Amino acid sequence: MALVYLNGELMDEAQAKISVFDRGFLFADSIYEVTAIINGRPVYLDDHFKRLTRSCQELGFEAPMTQSEFSGIHQGLIMGNDLHEGVVYLQMTRGVAERNFTYFEGLAPTVFAFSKAMDILDHPKARSGIKIKTAPDLRWARCDIKTTQLTAQSMTKTTVNRNGFDDAWMTKDGWVMEGTSNNAFIVDDRGVIITRDLSSVILAGVTRMAVIDIAKTLGFTVEERAFTVTEAQNAREAFCTSTSTIALPVIEIDGEPVGRGNPGDVYKSIRQGFIDALLRPKVVPNQMPLSLKQMRE
Repeated sequence: MALVYLNGELMDEAQAKISVFDRGFLFADSIYEVTAIINGRPVYLDDHFKRLTRSCQELGFEAPMTQSEFSGIHQGLIMGNDLHEGVVYLQMTRGVAERNFTYFEGLAPTVFAFSKAMDILDHPKARSGIKIKTAPDLRWARCDIKTTQLTAQSMTKTTVNRNGFDDAWMTKDGWVMEGTSNNAFIVDDRGVIITRDLSSVILAGVTRMAVIDIAKTLGFTVEERAFTVTEAQNAREAFCTSTSTIALPVIEIDGEPVGRGNPGDVYKSIRQGFIDALLRPKVVPNQMPLSLKQMRE
């Protein structure tokens, strides 16, 4: 039985209990982070903690942990579950209180985390690519906060999966926002990489940030701006980024092939560059966590 973390303790998953009056359960009044684990080490842990802290500030949560404690939760789950490759999911709710739309200060946040083994470096879709369906963006207006309000994304992804697509890129007025759980990228005829600029309409993906940095290091030009569905369909290449996949090539949008309909050279360079940086020999196993700053060195 796997170990999970709940409010300061590691325990068997069957023992973990959360109140039915927790605001995360009643209102989805909660935030989360997912951190990749490669070779038993958390990747970009500092950057995930910064984003978690920002989400707390935006929603007015009490800060329940230090950066050292955040790291300790990950270390405990990695060691306790002998996790070599996969993710650690951490969720924080505002806490337990009588059901009321108005929330009050002083609640003790509920903090829950678990780990999951999965293939990241050798993701099954990394070589074959994925098929994307565009769909209306039904989410709330603060997509920059990583909350657990994921019903719209869940409904959208389930619908497109049932129709033979791997994922959806959500759109508004013909503009691509992002995927259901990933950031969207295209490559134009000049070889320029384009991804939507940061604002309240998309999440500032940690992997998105790293991929932009790696692309520039490799000599690619990156433009952060909005792009249309038509631009995406006519692009030379397209790909998406996320913690649990690194980057996946998009070979089809709305039934039409992107470029030649197979993973492109820019995508391949980006993914390999990312992996090479992760596995760089000078980054030794006891250097934990691996941050974006270390990746740039």
